[in-house]
Amino acid sequence: MYQTVKYTKDAGIGIVTINRPEALNALNSTVIAELEQLVTELENDRELRAVILTGEGRSFVAGADIGEQQPLTLDGGRRWGQRGSALMRRIEQLEVPTIAAVNGFALGGGCELALSCDIILASEKAKFGQPEVGLGITPGFSGTQRLPRRVGIGKAKELIYSGKMIKADEAEKIGLVNAVYAPEELMNGAMEMAKSFTKNAPIAVKYAKACIDRGMQMDIDDGIAVENELFAMCFATQDQKEGMAAFLEKRPAVFENK
Repeated sequence: MYQTVKYTKDAGIGIVTINRPEALNALNSTVIAELEQLVTELENDRELRAVILTGEGRSFVAGADIGEQQPLTLDGGRRWGQRGSALMRRIEQLEVPTIAAVNGFALGGGCELALSCDIILASEKAKFGQPEVGLGITPGFSGTQRLPRRVGIGKAKELIYSGKMIKADEAEKIGLVNAVYAPEELMNGAMEMAKSFTKNAPIAVKYAKACIDRGMQMDIDDGIAVENELFAMCFATQDQKEGMAAFLEKRPAVFENK
């Protein structure tokens, strides 16, 4: 079905693998088109509980394809940036938790893809960076917006202005990465984390994500109002009745996403 993306699903956990290893999984028009199609599939999958994004081979995503960008004009550059940013926003707005399992290079568009996920886990071999200024451009897939929100304005400016790469341990130190794993343990770690999310009430997890993501764009009073409403909406679900009954009856809960 897809040429440059692989997709599997197990127990409600979708695994998306960028599969263009001969180009270090660089994002060209084909990859972006296939990701757009796959994200539509994810958006409409009512059985989906979490998503893991990773890369084939020794790279997560080494960036957007430079050969495809080099001849772009002003209008072409605008359309390219808008398209990539729209894709990253759709990934960010998936209702279910998303984990980037960064196995190698996450540069430029690759770093931006990771930043669109809720959680970033990294192999010890992973390297992160926004090197675009060395190519005469700015980050174009929302890196100037998400990186400072993740690591703070000062550190984001340092990384973007310098274009330097950082290793996984430094990425963890500055808060870009949640945890670092030995290469052979990365996907196990990502699956274990995903399962820790999926064992809980699916609607409550979705609402919690919505509270955080929406609230971070508001002042605290408006954010609290969002939380209050979504908290109340949990009490209209069967999962809330089941979860609390199971707690009181000292048994495991069986959630049905209702």
